[in-house]
Amino acid sequence: MNFVIVTRHQGMIDWLAKRGIVGKVISHATPEDIAGKDVVGNLPLALASLANSVTTVDMPNLPADMRGQDLTPDQMDAYGAELSTYKVLLL
Repeated sequence: MNFVIVTRHQGMIDWLAKRGIVGKVISHATPEDIAGKDVVGNLPLALASLANSVTTVDMPNLPADMRGQDLTPDQMDAYGAELSTYKVLLL
């Protein structure tokens, strides 16, 4: 499956590629970028509701002082990186 990947972090792109998740990479999503598509990354709920699905990369063991940094794939694994997929509906 081909995704739209929303991130500014090369480490996340590399981590996803190791898992066979590839696609167009953008740093900031617009409605036109994601409407009806499968997206990997963090989106505001209003935008997420336009996507077919939204997959987040969650790192439950990430220390607060490491947030926002470009981590390596090995660091992401050490912090427990895992994928969670959602379907956001606008009611």
